[in-house]
Amino acid sequence: MYVDFPAIVAARARLVGAVMETPTRESRPLSHICGATIFTKREYLQQTGAFKERGAANAMLLLSPEARERGVIAASAGNHALAMAFHGQRLGIPVTVVMPRTAPLIKQTRCRTLGARVLLSGTNVEEAKVHADECARAEGLTYIHGFDGAEVIAGQGTIGLELLDQVSNLDAVVCPIGGGGLIAGVALAIKTLAPAVKVIGVQAEHAMSFVESLRQGKVVSVEIKPTLADGLAVPTVGPHAFAIAKDLIDDCITVSEEEIAHAILRLVELEKGVVEGAGAVPLAAFLSGKLKHLAGKRVALLLCGGNIDPAVLGRVIEHGLVIDGRLARFTAYISDRPGGLQVLASAIAGAGANIKQVEHERAFSPADISRVQVLVTVETRDHAHIEELLEALKAKGIEVCNRS
Repeated sequence: MYVDFPAIVAARARLVGAVMETPTRESRPLSHICGATIFTKREYLQQTGAFKERGAANAMLLLSPEARERGVIAASAGNHALAMAFHGQRLGIPVTVVMPRTAPLIKQTRCRTLGARVLLSGTNVEEAKVHADECARAEGLTYIHGFDGAEVIAGQGTIGLELLDQVSNLDAVVCPIGGGGLIAGVALAIKTLAPAVKVIGVQAEHAMSFVESLRQGKVVSVEIKPTLADGLAVPTVGPHAFAIAKDLIDDCITVSEEEIAHAILRLVELEKGVVEGAGAVPLAAFLSGKLKHLAGKRVALLLCGGNIDPAVLGRVIEHGLVIDGRLARFTAYISDRPGGLQVLASAIAGAGANIKQVEHERAFSPADISRVQVLVTVETRDHAHIEELLEALKAKGIEVCNRS
């Protein structure tokens, strides 16, 4: 198995008309909060919502007529499966995808809609691959690896070529890392043409297979914890991808779940883009403060996917508002007589906050029957505004506790 720069160039020519050349745009709002000139590579605009189309399409276009007729199979948590299903339908190639039982329901449904046979097996991609390998042998299917196949890595590398065409005087690229195929291809393309450009990888703290492999100098497996960046939740980095990327990247950092959630919210607000956790980790790296050395530089963020479960997105946005101090909750003790709630509401309105929800709680209120416990959720500007609100309530003689 071998990937070189000419393979990436050939993949780019092969993918013309099959995969979108996604836009890369300068973002003034993100540049302001990051302290650098930020460009966003919007891979979430691909037909199936992720960069995976590049590698999947490249691999399928290289199949022999016989292999196309028999069909292909892959193990994937979602985005590679979607890419396979979409391009299989487009090319008339039967597709089977084996997904972990924990794969997002929206991705399972979309794969079936695109005509793929969806099998569920295991709790992560590695366990799903065991079943996929069995099916491949039993049915004569061609296995297309989601991040470690040569054709797939070459396809992902076309992003690097596009970036250098789209952004002049680029200083750095910040790239998500799951199994390693994306950063391997991108780093190979960029370092071949522009070796001075820094390539920085980002992993979720709950899925650090690449980081741990770098520490130990060899491919190792790690325990995966639940993460918003489900597309990066790979227990073992691809050996081929790791061999390519380890000597080409300049740094590799990790981000927390809080930082990922914060980044998703910022992208919705400032870029008007719905980006999944795996795609948001490059921005999360900036928000974490771990990329301060890129201040003032021209930096591209690879927003690699947008397939986030709407229910998860809703929770992430609300949690992000809490982190920002724009949503707060507290318990207040008010008079249980006519006008008691009005005093509370007037105090909140007078402080410039907005009531989102109020819940009376009598059964668990104090023994003092003249007072009642009220759980209040309010919308505020920031943390300083919350403190102003609490002071205003105190001035009105309203006792507040259990702030969250």
